[in-house]
Amino acid sequence: MKQIIQSLKTGSTEVTEVPVPNVSSGSLLIKTSKTLVSAGTERMLVEFSKAGWIKKARQQPDKVKTVLNKISTDGLKPTLEAVFNKLDQPLPLGYCNVGIVHEIGLGVKNFNKGERVVSNGKHAEVVNVPINLCAKVPKSVSDEEASFTVLGAVALQGIRLVKPTLGEVVVVTGLGLVGLITVQLLRANGCRVLGLDFDQDKLALAKKFGAEVVDLNKENPLAVADIFSRGRGVDAVVITAATKSDEPMHQAAQMCRKRARIVLVGVTGLKLLRDDFYKKELTFQVSSSYGPGRYDSNYEEKGQDYPVGFVRWTEQRNFEAVIDMMVSGSLDVKSLISHRYDISDAEKAYEIVSSSKPSLGILLTYPGVEITKDSRKVSLLNNNNIKKFNNNKTNQKVVVSFLGSGNYATSVLIPAFKATGVDLRSVASNTGLSGVHAGRKYGFSETTTDSNSLFNNDTTDAVVITTRHDSHADFVIKGLKAEKNIFVEKPLCLTLEELSKIESTYSPSSVLMVGFNRRFAPQVKKMKNLMDNVSAPKAMVMTINAGEITNDHWTQDLEVGGGRIIGEACHFIDLLRFLVGKTIINYQIQFMDNSTKDTATIQLSFEDGSIGTIHYYANGSKSFPKERLEVFAGGRVLKLDNFQKLTGFGWPGFDKMNLWQQDKGQKACAKAFIDAISKGDKSPIPIEEIFEVSKISIKLANQ
Repeated sequence: MKQIIQSLKTGSTEVTEVPVPNVSSGSLLIKTSKTLVSAGTERMLVEFSKAGWIKKARQQPDKVKTVLNKISTDGLKPTLEAVFNKLDQPLPLGYCNVGIVHEIGLGVKNFNKGERVVSNGKHAEVVNVPINLCAKVPKSVSDEEASFTVLGAVALQGIRLVKPTLGEVVVVTGLGLVGLITVQLLRANGCRVLGLDFDQDKLALAKKFGAEVVDLNKENPLAVADIFSRGRGVDAVVITAATKSDEPMHQAAQMCRKRARIVLVGVTGLKLLRDDFYKKELTFQVSSSYGPGRYDSNYEEKGQDYPVGFVRWTEQRNFEAVIDMMVSGSLDVKSLISHRYDISDAEKAYEIVSSSKPSLGILLTYPGVEITKDSRKVSLLNNNNIKKFNNNKTNQKVVVSFLGSGNYATSVLIPAFKATGVDLRSVASNTGLSGVHAGRKYGFSETTTDSNSLFNNDTTDAVVITTRHDSHADFVIKGLKAEKNIFVEKPLCLTLEELSKIESTYSPSSVLMVGFNRRFAPQVKKMKNLMDNVSAPKAMVMTINAGEITNDHWTQDLEVGGGRIIGEACHFIDLLRFLVGKTIINYQIQFMDNSTKDTATIQLSFEDGSIGTIHYYANGSKSFPKERLEVFAGGRVLKLDNFQKLTGFGWPGFDKMNLWQQDKGQKACAKAFIDAISKGDKSPIPIEEIFEVSKISIKLANQ
């Protein structure tokens, strides 16, 4: 299927072939008929993408600070690699979609196959959208009209924050699509409206919709607003303009009456003058897109609706309200259509968006795509002669497929495996887009949204699993049953029940390995060699400045990410287990009293008398290095700082091992896995240790 993507790195916009996505639980799979290009939002994205590095940096000072901190702790090269990888990720465009429900996800009610719906789906022939971001379209509303629903909800939410009453005087600054819809909705609410803009055509439309207008090329908006408000000052201002200037905010404050309201729907400079607001006791609020529920993963992704008795208007209910206005004739969006293009010609639409040519609503039309099993796969290379690996054959590459193509996979794991010389067969992703990007960049033969095809494919020798944590166990079990070699990014699983199923499914005929890469780091190997010559018990202190992750991040969701002890602290349990080389016989954890349970101290005891302490802290500064390991043994000390500097104290013949750049062992870890397959060896990490560390991590997290 076709989808429109934007490169943040180069600024190019392209229509690309992407596998059809699967329908998710609580979602609808929609075959698109129309989408609307949001001239304001999408123009800003295009302009940002085309900007040079310095200009990009100036627009995001907070992120620049983060980058500088990372350089000071991790070094220049890995930081730049991380930044460039992030910018290299394709950005799917669009959020105004109309189409027909093709498939219904598990648990979905109140929607049926074949129904017309509007959603915040992307510019793509097929989209997968959670139900709370969808609304039904009645017969009396055309596809073209319905495509304005989401933008209408943006306007409506701004108005709801204004809380206008009949007869109030409201100024709308910026008469683009959202501004013109705002004018109409305010007029329907019984308000007197004054519209401000520079564009003659937009001013004419606003006047047609019942507003008085101010031509900012010729007129003083403050003087006109004073007359329009009968000398009292306006009751409210809705700013829908997109500009870097602070002037719209300053003007809004000046034209307001005492205790008036200002709501920002668009994007402007926000250098507020205290006197503007202090003397009049003005209220200023920024509107959050289409309404309550926006950016709430429980609402948007999990389908948990807000009770109507407490939250009357949500994103979905705002969609419905806008459609009702179209049905009643109170909202005219047909007049806002300026251009129409087929999806195959979408690049022409974005040429207009990024130019100074006059435009309003740009509609994209989709001819319709047939959804088959083959449509969930896109060939990237002419590489159909791959044969299954055979230990008895020489000079034959191991064939590897990837399940998941997120940021860590594309920035670290895929490059690490590619460096081993493997044949990259297939990369699977939920949406298809990230898989296409990874496949193109690293030379995979194909990309797919059908994860099962990786296990059913006889040409694939090994599957690398890099999906969200809650899916690991199921995929590992599928892979083992299919007799595939499995490399799974940590954690192995989230529950003891899942671990038990994996243990019962595992067979030595397959290599099963968890991505505990730190034990393969060159400095850790050196520490291991030194420590093996000391028979006395060891005392180890591992300090991790993990950094804060907000409560709503998926890793903090116990059902999805398992929390940070299972999700990341397992790395360090494994590291100490490796260095000692003995079974962990006792373990306990002390959590700091916070809601996320991600700041804790772990105590480990080993069968040879060694002890280990892991300080996993999420409440530190990002400017402090992330990881430090100290080992005390037989009158000697080893100190490893952030996998760059290893220092020895009291070790005959050894005092330091420093690296030019950080090396946490990812490449060596991938190579060890591939070498084991090539040679027919067991997992480089003994399976007993994998199960042991996984079990302890789960039990600690649940103490």
